[in-house]
Amino acid sequence: MTFPHSPIVAGTLLAALLLPAATPARAQTVAAANVSTAQTTKAYRIDAARHIYAAYPEMIYKGKLPPLVHGIVVVEMDLDANGQLRSLNLIRVPSHAPEVTTAVKDMIRRAAPMPAPARLGGARVTEIWLVDKSGKFQLDALTEGQL
Repeated sequence: MTFPHSPIVAGTLLAALLLPAATPARAQTVAAANVSTAQTTKAYRIDAARHIYAAYPEMIYKGKLPPLVHGIVVVEMDLDANGQLRSLNLIRVPSHAPEVTTAVKDMIRRAAPMPAPARLGGARVTEIWLVDKSGKFQLDALTEGQL
């Protein structure tokens, strides 16, 4: 996989793709959170975001994001009652940074299955990935805001 645009972003995102989605030390924590008790899609979106954060803790941008982020990817995940990804639809992608889109899709797939939305019988969740020029990201559901 080549990343022709930004070497910093590309390198950081490539490193994320090479990391296991959850290290053995975190495997029990992630496994324990595999069933969501959310009763609404809005509440489930937060559970799914926390699951992704747990899978990639070293990739999370800490603090408020700068006013301009490198890339924004808006994805819609369609999940079955077990948290398995049925489909992943891209709603918005950064045309100037295709490596960001590729990395986001791969990180979602590698973090799957998401927590089982058992009470909902499945879920369709839209999430906004805010990716900094460092390659680190925040999800809109858990963002700390911008400067």
